[in-house]
Amino acid sequence: MGVMFPQDLAGWRRWHEQRRPLRAVRAVKDRVRPRPPAPGVVWVRGSDPRTLAILESDSITGRLAVLQPLASLDSAAVLAPTGVAVPGFRAGDLGLADVAPERILAIGHYLPLGAEAYAWSRRSGAEFWVVQHGLLTPWAPPLPAESRLLAWTAADAAYWTAGRDDVSTAVVGSQLLWQAAQQPTPEPSARPVWLGQLHGTEIDRRAMARVSVEFCREFDATYRPHQSERDRLSRWQHARWQRQGLRIDSAPAPLAEVGGPVVAAFSTGVLEAAARGSEAWVHFPEPPAWLPEFWERYAMARWGGAAPTPSPVTASGTEPATAVTDLLRAQTA
Repeated sequence: MGVMFPQDLAGWRRWHEQRRPLRAVRAVKDRVRPRPPAPGVVWVRGSDPRTLAILESDSITGRLAVLQPLASLDSAAVLAPTGVAVPGFRAGDLGLADVAPERILAIGHYLPLGAEAYAWSRRSGAEFWVVQHGLLTPWAPPLPAESRLLAWTAADAAYWTAGRDDVSTAVVGSQLLWQAAQQPTPEPSARPVWLGQLHGTEIDRRAMARVSVEFCREFDATYRPHQSERDRLSRWQHARWQRQGLRIDSAPAPLAEVGGPVVAAFSTGVLEAAARGSEAWVHFPEPPAWLPEFWERYAMARWGGAAPTPSPVTASGTEPATAVTDLLRAQTA
């Protein structure tokens, strides 16, 4: 089994809009009165950057995936949204053609800056490398044609490229999980912490809410809202649950400080907790067909099993960002 949209980016975008009704309405308005594309700023370090990283937002996962590999390069460039600073680089009045990189490092071509950079790479002949920055479900966006995938695992590489023969792959690991493994193990706690995922598009929101409530009630768990659960509906849901007696972590500490058993349906936080040495589990009664395969691919342990999820990071492994940097240097040599 692979992704649902192996090459159809337009189909993936239609599915994504349909799973978010408010976004779908906004998309219709944009087709009637298109908004100008989100502007980007090119940041440069050194005099002859051959690698350009695409930073789509100020998220930690994006920064770890595409910026960390640039840390030890003397010369590189970054295309970032207006208003997002890139430490260690200088902003200038430059465009992609002015930098003219030989290769582009991005999380994909499904967001505005990545789409712009990919279109430029097709015209210029620059290589387009996709760095995996999160867990893969059947609804992961398709990989760009004739790109190179830098995957977390061999299983992820095979999954994302199933049915494709135009994408080359290399396994580099996850910088996000490697960083988690460098942090101390939090003081353990007996009370489970359920990681909220009401924002997710892969599982119906009502089903996710039902499972979340049932788990928290049955096991006296604390509900930890995802950072994306800031919309009005999510805040209303949290307040309602709190009135009903559920324990809601309204001012959550960083996940790295959560010591209780961490439980979720399919959150990356499960692997982050396991990497730090904390107990981590997955739970979803009567799961959709794709979910058990997802759990198996990432060796996630089901709640109530004999042993929690093992650490996804080996003690002797190379830092993923270094692995990406080595590939960049080998290509340049």
